[in-house]
Amino acid sequence: MKKMLILACTALIAATAFGNDTTKRKTPPAGTVQKDEDAPAITLPQGFKSVVVTSGLGKARHLTVAANGDVFVKLEKLKDGKGIIRLHDSNGDGKADETSGFGNYVGTGITIKNGYLYASSNDDVYRYKIDEKSGKVDIASEQKIVTGLVNKNQHNSKSLALDNNGNIYVNIGAPSNCCQVQDRVKGSPGQDPCPILEKAGGIWQFKADKTNQGYEDGVRYATGLRNVVGLDWNTEVNDLYVMQHGRDMLYQFYPELFSQKEGAENPAEELFRVKKGADCGWPYCYWDIDKQQQLQNPEYGGDRKKADRCTDKTKSIVQFPGHLAPNALLFYTGDQFPAKYKNGAFIAFHGSWNRAPEPQAGFFVVFVPFKNGMPDGKWEVFADGFSGFQQGGSTGKAKYRPCGLAQGPDGSLYVSDDNNGTIWKVSYGK
Repeated sequence: MKKMLILACTALIAATAFGNDTTKRKTPPAGTVQKDEDAPAITLPQGFKSVVVTSGLGKARHLTVAANGDVFVKLEKLKDGKGIIRLHDSNGDGKADETSGFGNYVGTGITIKNGYLYASSNDDVYRYKIDEKSGKVDIASEQKIVTGLVNKNQHNSKSLALDNNGNIYVNIGAPSNCCQVQDRVKGSPGQDPCPILEKAGGIWQFKADKTNQGYEDGVRYATGLRNVVGLDWNTEVNDLYVMQHGRDMLYQFYPELFSQKEGAENPAEELFRVKKGADCGWPYCYWDIDKQQQLQNPEYGGDRKKADRCTDKTKSIVQFPGHLAPNALLFYTGDQFPAKYKNGAFIAFHGSWNRAPEPQAGFFVVFVPFKNGMPDGKWEVFADGFSGFQQGGSTGKAKYRPCGLAQGPDGSLYVSDDNNGTIWKVSYGK
């Protein structure tokens, strides 16, 4: 009897200290570290919590969630011969307890729309029939809907978005820094006009239900975009939004124009609202974060004063400090999060390398409030702590690097990391 009483008291103390049910744990104050016994710690605003769905997938790029809650992850490196991983949570605790895979190609893009799962390699776009209520994918239904896209091992991610009119949008990154005659060589001039723009450096529009489309079947929807990994179709205003990776090496190539710190902060990483025919300026133009202006690149005669040919280019609607590497964009349409997040934009910054020797930055997820399709306030860091260091660490030492974002059917936010292949589920008020 005495032994039983001791055990009961011990259990009560443990339950009081740690909580038997995570839904009953008190939410820590804003900015505090939220820990999971099998997860890295990340920080979230007050009222939010995270759980690790799974880890160890490797190069996990973008992800999407079916109506039944199954998570599909696109891999940049095959795992057990598979490039798409399906994660199933059978008991509702947020953690995957069933894992399977299909697709024998690497890549980044993946999304679900109207009964199909779409996924991209670095050359092609595929689709599969999916029963969203069960999460079951008909692997035998695989169709190649776009093929033969530029793939030259630099900026080769083919990210995807779909509208509500049967079109799919594909990023085709420019295999170049600034379209120089000799890429990334100091003193090499820019090619004018830039021949890369014929088949890359922009967003192409194709039909979502037509097989074996090539360039001749598509439309160059927007041009002058060096590399877009994060893009999303905003259903509130029916427009495409994209996050551009800015060019590198302004300080290294032009120390007479940019100090070391200015080179780390420039050019801006930019969020564009693009319509058909948009020209966002690359490689001729860049956004100067210090001067708050779109200016000519030095390779094309720029001196940090000339706007000239950049005055009629599409202007970005939000600018962020340079070299943060935006890898995902998601407009939040759920009802779980507080009202301020409705129709706003989440952006996952992967962290770059060209801030050196200044401290590296990024490695976080930010939020931008929106109203009627335009920014409605300053951006703020939403989720942080992925890198494992506060400041000064190198990108190569970052433990986790946010890469993909997806919204679950219950309004939760999913975040992927392409260092370790960890997937987080972020929820509010539960």
